[in-house]
Formats: sequence, structure tokens, C-alpha cells
Amino acid sequence: MTVQEHADAYLGLLRATPRFPVHDGVVPAKTLPPYVVVYVVVDDSDGQSPEWGDGLDGVSGVVTARAYCHSVGGSAQAARTVAGWVREQLLDKEPTVTGRTAGMIRKDFSSPPVRDESTGTPVMDQIDVYRLRTVRA
Repeated sequence: MTVQEHADAYLGLLRATPRFPVHDGVVPAKTLPPYVVVYVVVDDSDGQSPEWGDGLDGVSGVVTARAYCHSVGGSAQAARTVAGWVREQLLDKEPTVTGRTAGMIRKDFSSPPVRDESTGTPVMDQIDVYRLRTVRA
């Protein structure tokens, strides 16, 4: 299991239907909205979910990968439109992760669009957090 394979599972689903540009953690300078920037965090300390329980050998087998998807648009409506597209691409999908058995992607959290002026160009940014759990195949 690698962190990048889990990130690739999310990015692959988002890039399979390229309606909006999808960036992996970095947005190139002068990029104009709409777009999605994704940050993936992988945690292998779960073991709390009985249906995904760790092996009897004591080796952690559960991996939880969360994708923090920033849906960016020039307005709140545009950010929601991008977020809706992200939802269609990810929610309830079962991506392929080499050497792993994947569950369905679930959504953990959503925030309302928030004005962001950090790039010098005011945009609206809606953050949605998706969760994918995998176990050793």
C-alpha cells in the first residue's frame, strides 16, 4: 500500500470525466476558476470499524484515505456547481487500489462556499471531505 495509490484512486475518478481542471495539491499561478484542488491524507490507524477490522496477526490492515476537495469558482453558485460535479464523480464509487479491497467512497463533511482572496483574485472555495477505506486484498 502506498499513499500515492490512494491519492491516484481519487484523482483518477475526478480526471476520468474532465469537466473542470483537477489539481493535486498545487494550483499553478494565474489559474482562473473554476477548478478543483485535492489534498489526500492517508491514515492506517483505524481498526475501530468492525466490518473492516484488522487482521488476527496484529498487523494493521485498514487504510482510510480522505480527499479534501476544494471546489473553486468565481461565485458561490460556481463553487457549488463544481462541488456538485465532484460529488457525482466520487460519492458511492468503488475505486481500484492495487493490492487492496476498496469500499465505497463516502462523504464526511461539507462547508459552505467561503470567499478567498489569498491568490490576489477573489474566489469562492467550498471544501468537501470524502473518505475511502481499503483493506489488504
